[in-house]
Amino acid sequence: MFNSIVDIVSQSGYLGIFLLMLAENVFPPIPSELIMPLAGFVSARGELNIVLVILAGTAGSVVGALPWYYAGAIFGQHRLKRIANKHGRWMTLSSRDIDVASMWFARYGAAAVFFGRLIPAIRTLISVPAGIVHMPMLPFLAYSTIGSLIWTALLAVTGYLMQSQYDQVEHYMDPFSKGVLLLAITIYVYRFIRFKPQQS
Repeated sequence: MFNSIVDIVSQSGYLGIFLLMLAENVFPPIPSELIMPLAGFVSARGELNIVLVILAGTAGSVVGALPWYYAGAIFGQHRLKRIANKHGRWMTLSSRDIDVASMWFARYGAAAVFFGRLIPAIRTLISVPAGIVHMPMLPFLAYSTIGSLIWTALLAVTGYLMQSQYDQVEHYMDPFSKGVLLLAITIYVYRFIRFKPQQS
């Protein structure tokens, strides 16, 4: 499993990292906690440049945040909650998730976009209330980019450093990769099954 994902990242290069991080923000098939460390690992083998790996991951993360921003800006909170109740099962997005993200934004303001990009449970949905209140695009992109850059850099550098200790950790990497992916799938399936539309 570990080697298979490493091969995919190696073959797809920066574009693959960009697309995976974009997809992770829209629909989480593979979490960033798996994508970026493995991209850093590949970089340490000399196949990719670590700076470009981080920039590709950051760009994908920021571009992936834009659909949520525009969804909030176009539909507004109440309509978006109704849409989530009707069609949110496949994305495991409920009206309560939107409320939680909105409460974060109401409490911390624009800084919530920055801090939210560093928190796995919040990082995707924090763009929704930013769109709802029509946060100016330039500050939104700035906060999103800085937060995403820190997050992707931490993950990528972890993978980069891990490669130098490959002889010591190789026996653990495959079960670790499987565990992270299995956990992401389990959480998705659980939320899918437990999804219950709520009154807006």
